[in-house]
Amino acid sequence: MKAVHGMQWKSKVLSVRLAKPKADPILKKRKLDEEPLNIQIANVVTPLWNIPYEEQLRRKEKEVEGVLQKLTREIGNNNKAMLPWLFVQKEKYNKICCPLEALRPSPVQTEYRNKCEFVIGVGADGEDKTVGFRLGKYKGGSCAVVSPSETTHVSSEAKRVVQGFQQFIRTTPYAVYSPETYEGHWRQLTVRTSRIKQTMAIVFFNPQKLQEEEIEELKQSLHQYFTEGKESGITSLYFVRMGQRTSAGTEDLPCEHVTGEEWIHEELLGLKFRISPHSFFQTNTPAAEVLYSAVGEWAQLDQDSTVLDVCCGTGTIGISLAKRVKKVIGIELCQEAVEDAKANAEANGLTNVEFHCGKAEDVFPTILNAVVSPSVTAIVDPPRAGLHSKVILAIRRAEHLKRLVYVACNAKAAMNNFIDLCRAPSNRVRGAPFRPVRAMAVDLFPQTMHCETILLFERVDYNDARIQHYNFSTTQNIPLIFNILKCRVCF
Repeated sequence: MKAVHGMQWKSKVLSVRLAKPKADPILKKRKLDEEPLNIQIANVVTPLWNIPYEEQLRRKEKEVEGVLQKLTREIGNNNKAMLPWLFVQKEKYNKICCPLEALRPSPVQTEYRNKCEFVIGVGADGEDKTVGFRLGKYKGGSCAVVSPSETTHVSSEAKRVVQGFQQFIRTTPYAVYSPETYEGHWRQLTVRTSRIKQTMAIVFFNPQKLQEEEIEELKQSLHQYFTEGKESGITSLYFVRMGQRTSAGTEDLPCEHVTGEEWIHEELLGLKFRISPHSFFQTNTPAAEVLYSAVGEWAQLDQDSTVLDVCCGTGTIGISLAKRVKKVIGIELCQEAVEDAKANAEANGLTNVEFHCGKAEDVFPTILNAVVSPSVTAIVDPPRAGLHSKVILAIRRAEHLKRLVYVACNAKAAMNNFIDLCRAPSNRVRGAPFRPVRAMAVDLFPQTMHCETILLFERVDYNDARIQHYNFSTTQNIPLIFNILKCRVCF
């Protein structure tokens, strides 16, 4: 290496350094296999478990900053009229379109999940009928399951249910479901818990060709086992039949009530909520209180306000704001959740709240057009993929809707929604655009890279003096326009 380094060959100077080859995948897998199972599963389900919490928060804030940087570029690309405003914003807020407030941490960092979905399969230790988390995906060549007993994010109540249920299924003659052969029966166990010590278990079972009498007998056995074995802590038990090749956790499957109460109940921000098997409720209740408090603060509501709560779940956001406003209108796809939301409004003594069931893209435009109010604010908390484009188009068309609070559990996946809210008007996108004015992340998922992101959007008012100040046609802004064009590559 010394002899060759610096040598001249064909008019070029040679440079020599030690190679850094990629790790041999077989050796890498062998090394992983040598780790204790509790470390392996922790790396899968809580990949940041061994990183100090302050560093976790720093990484998440950096991720959100990256999302805002991309949004800034996309606004510049899709709405040239906003370029002067963007230029000023980037100068103020370190190259992003709006201020990013400090990430708000979760009040609890361990045992915070109030809902967990556990698969049932052959354990990594060879034990059949093991309930827990998979070490990997089927396409990765591993379907082994590891108990959640040493995971940091699962509550002790849920772990106790898992242990009791595992003992029960090992006494039955029914095999675990195989994703390879599509044979077997036991598929999944979902456990929901609450701060008032109520626990719901939902058992997913593939009946295959079993007779109805056998299934009824199995349900009776479940009933006896969990009513006699009080140590499990279960207060509500459901049974779900899953057909061939149905993905686990499918929310439109009917739930058969086996024993206990029909719901569990939770307290949040001093309010009471009931939760059905399929209803959405934030998985970290203490952190959800932080999130919803921020949403209420940002929405800038008063007694004349009408709130449109889109993808409202059990009505948590709208109900938590109802006493501050004239009216709350919630929209939710899941019928169970809508029934819960109506019961929750009644339980909390609220009469200015109404809920509608249906797809947001079908229901929202009609409701929005019917609202007559001097102050309309929309709060949207959609699933991971974001809102349907029809909802965004309806929001853009409704000029009386001036403010939108967007709660995103995956801001990257919601990027198209953000862009459509801000893009220039066109034949497809009618109505004045919005622009982001405030952003913040709230950590609902410690030990993982996920977090919730809140963005406040406000409708652009072209009559606003601040907008007119940046008019392209104004001679006094020629230096500003020149600087923007010089920096166009930044956008």
